[in-house]
Amino acid sequence: MTAAVAPALRSSTSRPLIMGVVNVTPDSFSDGGRWFEPSAAIEHGNLLLEQGADLLDVGGESTRPGAGRPSEEEELARVIGVVRALADQGAQVSVDTMRSRVAAEALEAGAQLINDVSGGLADPQMAPLVASAGVPFVAMHWRAHSAQMDLEARYADVLAEVIAELEQRVAGLLAAGVGREAIILDPGFGFSKDAGHNWALLAGLEQVVALGHPVLVGTSRKRFLGRLDLTAGPDAEPTPPTERDAATAATSLLAAQAGAWAVRVHDVPSTRDALSVWDNVRAAGGARA
Repeated sequence: MTAAVAPALRSSTSRPLIMGVVNVTPDSFSDGGRWFEPSAAIEHGNLLLEQGADLLDVGGESTRPGAGRPSEEEELARVIGVVRALADQGAQVSVDTMRSRVAAEALEAGAQLINDVSGGLADPQMAPLVASAGVPFVAMHWRAHSAQMDLEARYADVLAEVIAELEQRVAGLLAAGVGREAIILDPGFGFSKDAGHNWALLAGLEQVVALGHPVLVGTSRKRFLGRLDLTAGPDAEPTPPTERDAATAATSLLAAQAGAWAVRVHDVPSTRDALSVWDNVRAAGGARA
């Protein structure tokens, strides 16, 4: 990695950090709203930490394709208490939100990082907030809200266009006063991208890392991992999201090899084990040399 993040959010090893997902939503594609109640979300967050998560990403708005948006007040009600409880227990917490007010209140409650899937495009006040707070900020490649994002999955060269649009987003954030060292990039797997786009991005992930910012990879349980048989027809039934964790772990390993800063996952043990295999193989290779 060529850019710095807050010391608490740096890996103590050369492997990527593991960001555990805490969805406080009734309609998440990945878990069907199992952690919607605050007490359940807090319990789940603690379990992810016990399983090896380095930080937790708490979100109150579903970004599955076609999802509608909750009101700001509803999102605040879902998120802030969970962020505060987990942070008070010593967890490193990220808030997954596109709203500056939610981000601001989450920071006050103890969050240390803002993860905005719109990269600050959905709320013009987000970049000024990040600039004044001086916190790490994940800017994802984004073209539209969930209800319209599949209509924007049009590319002549997905890797080149995603990189160009991320560079434009970095320029906009810098112009708004956000420090270069605060910016973390996310290529946005599954957002305005079909399966072919996602595979191409994964194959070219090193080029995203080469932009010089820490990179967050969020492939976990995404639709393209539910259709691994490339010979199957377009009407083939995908595997359920909860049966995509082995494939997610494989993408976590590929992300590590490409130099990613962190991987955002729903199932921590499978990714933890995959990254441990990678660490052990590299250690053995170093010892042999």
